[in-house]
Amino acid sequence: MTPTQSTKTPSLAAILTDEGLRLFFPLAALHGALWPLLWTVVYGLGMPADGAMPPSLWHASEMIFGTYGAALIGFITTAVPEWTDRPRPTGRMLFTLAGLWLAGRVAGLIGNDMLGILGALADGAWLLALMAFVARHWVARPHARLFAPLFWLGGLAAAGIAVRAAFILGDIDLAHEAIRIAGLVFLGLLGVVLARITVPVTNLVLDPGEATSPYRPHPGRINLAPGLVLVVVLAQMARVSPAVSGFLLIAAGAAFMDRVAEAFIGREAFRPAILALAASSLLSGAGLILAGAARLGAPFAETPALHLALMGGLGVGVLSVFAIAGLMHTGRRLPLPRMAVIALLLMVGAVLLRVLPDLGPLPAPPGPPHALAATLWTAAFLVWLRGYWPYLSTLKDTGGGCGD
Repeated sequence: MTPTQSTKTPSLAAILTDEGLRLFFPLAALHGALWPLLWTVVYGLGMPADGAMPPSLWHASEMIFGTYGAALIGFITTAVPEWTDRPRPTGRMLFTLAGLWLAGRVAGLIGNDMLGILGALADGAWLLALMAFVARHWVARPHARLFAPLFWLGGLAAAGIAVRAAFILGDIDLAHEAIRIAGLVFLGLLGVVLARITVPVTNLVLDPGEATSPYRPHPGRINLAPGLVLVVVLAQMARVSPAVSGFLLIAAGAAFMDRVAEAFIGREAFRPAILALAASSLLSGAGLILAGAARLGAPFAETPALHLALMGGLGVGVLSVFAIAGLMHTGRRLPLPRMAVIALLLMVGAVLLRVLPDLGPLPAPPGPPHALAATLWTAAFLVWLRGYWPYLSTLKDTGGGCGD
């Protein structure tokens, strides 16, 4: 008789560190769900600790380097090995990155200026580690087209260091400027990511059997949006006039709007995966255009317009990547499940409730300021996490990814 070989079931920790997105997408979702609700409802738009920095800057920093930062770590550590056909990081490396990211959140939890030094060291460490990770893969695979991700990661690291330095020094003006640039850099990175994942996702929608590649984007669209965002960032750093920067913002927004045209692929354009990616570009573009219009004298403030781009464009983009990559990297295929669609609709609703009252078309909803929008935003991430946790917490043979 042949002895039966027993197979050991991997632990949850081993499963979550099998691939970057399994660990960091849930961390990003939990942070994205809890932090805005904590800030609006529990803290009342304030912070527990009295410090030099306005609470709104702590909030913006935590969204960019907290929620979006964790999503970025999960995406980079998953996508770059796929793009370069190299082994993905697992185990200790992912836990180390998670520890650094969590350490960076301690200061933001209470708004303590002195703890900002810890946050600066921790966030700087994981940002530089991501840059080194991408650079190492690029050296090993020079034809993998990793210059753009590495470039934007470098910009985000520089902006992050500037943000933390401003917090430590108590320089409110520098903090405002650095956070604004960090948000724009993230939009540039979003443009790069959308260019990489939209093509394979669109082809999967058009031909689920993957026998052909019926969709080919116009080459000029690939880098237009991030390229014009870079021009905006450089103009911001050069302190050009509001009129010049306003027109540049409108141009960058128009480039994101041009990306929406990629969704017009026939009746398949109404598939949730296609609509989600198009919505990310649409909200990013609309926010940048309105921000430019505000600088040119439109009768509304620039802040809600930037929320439309950073909360809407980046938020929907992040959740779209969660929904699509969370399927394809756990052995499942499109279409998106119902929970993902509900989560995306909740997020769009949260964005509209946050920005439309400030822009004018809607009255302010009842209750504490922004509490209803934060509640819908929280629900969006929790609904996604509830639907995808069974996928992420169990191992299954993967059938592909979101790379090119």
